[in-house]
Amino acid sequence: MKRILVPTDFSKQAENALKIAAKMAAKNEAEIYLLHSTEIPIHLANTGDTQSLPEAIYFIRLAEKRFEELLKKPFLQNLSIHETIGHGEIYDDIREVVDRHDIELIIMGSHGSSGFKEMFIGSNTEKVVRTSSIPVLVIKNDHDQFDVRDFVFATDFSEECRKPFMQAQKFAKAMGAHIHLLLINTPSGFKTTAEARELMEAFVRGSAAVNYTLNIYNDTSVEKGILNFAKEINAQLIGMSTHGRKGLSHFFNGSISEDMVNHANMPVITFKI
Repeated sequence: MKRILVPTDFSKQAENALKIAAKMAAKNEAEIYLLHSTEIPIHLANTGDTQSLPEAIYFIRLAEKRFEELLKKPFLQNLSIHETIGHGEIYDDIREVVDRHDIELIIMGSHGSSGFKEMFIGSNTEKVVRTSSIPVLVIKNDHDQFDVRDFVFATDFSEECRKPFMQAQKFAKAMGAHIHLLLINTPSGFKTTAEARELMEAFVRGSAAVNYTLNIYNDTSVEKGILNFAKEINAQLIGMSTHGRKGLSHFFNGSISEDMVNHANMPVITFKI
């Protein structure tokens, strides 16, 4: 994990994400790429449109000034930081930076249980998570420490979730965390203990997984089960899979993934199938 991208709108929530990125960068000797999207159609500046040019220049200069102020923060000292100003939609700018610099992880901020606000309003956050080809770590609060010892990775243990699980293992290893592989048993998709154990053991067989445990948790819904289990074991991080552009994994149908990111009072990381 040598290159981390942090999209920022210079809000408190974005700064919370940047603080986590700084801790991880220091621990892994990684570089941080800061991205601010002005969402100004900069190409208009070259069309002779005298009204567009001052507006574009103003927002670019403002972003540069805010970057300058941000880089003076004590928690960023002695780190390798690269600033980038994008001019399109946030998720398009993110994809471009990820591809150009071979980014390995995106860290972004949110308001947590009250829903996404600031730069990650509504469909923007959903689209970033769904379209990202790399893991996305969403931070809700200001964390003095980011010591991930217990990492809950909830999955339906289907074949298509093997790749995300491998990515989750890589992340857990970098963080020095124990993975709690979790199957939520609900009334609508009930499995006996024997059936669940067989499914889970087949999933990890041949995966070379280490430092993990298998867990079955009964609850009335997948979302409640994940949150309640994570709370019971005092986990510091929840992970899940997404299908990217094809929509969410059938285990996380509809709005479950979004609800988890919104409602979990802890960081959540997603991995593309």
